[in-house]
Amino acid sequence: MFSYTRISAITSVALLLASFTNAQFGPSQCARNYTVKPGDVCDAISAAQHSSTFQLANANKGVIDANCTNLQVGEIICLGLLGKDCTDTTVVGGSNCEAITTNAGIPLSTLLHNNPNVLDGCTNIYPEEVLCTSGALFDYTV
Repeated sequence: MFSYTRISAITSVALLLASFTNAQFGPSQCARNYTVKPGDVCDAISAAQHSSTFQLANANKGVIDANCTNLQVGEIICLGLLGKDCTDTTVVGGSNCEAITTNAGIPLSTLLHNNPNVLDGCTNIYPEEVLCTSGALFDYTV
């Protein structure tokens, strides 16, 4: 009896978490999902799952805070939205935008379009940030 009750409670919590995942967009609009593991941080998730830092934050508005300090083990987060899921990514690692665009074979305008968090002069990128380096253009505004 205790085991059944405990399993039922765990299942209920998991279903509840899944229903609240991605409060703004809803899980049905996610192209890919990820279950948070112990020790996970957003930059590491982005790098391992090929989801840009901006894309991860944008797809989880209202779920992940701006500093990514509220991840919960077992929480299901969205890695990218349908039609807006850039999987061509690079970890900045001390590079500048010129090196990133040259390596990716894309113009700076495409890099900036797909990473609206990056300033024109690329002065705000940081070493562990993950950027979308796809040649396709993604519209994150709709």
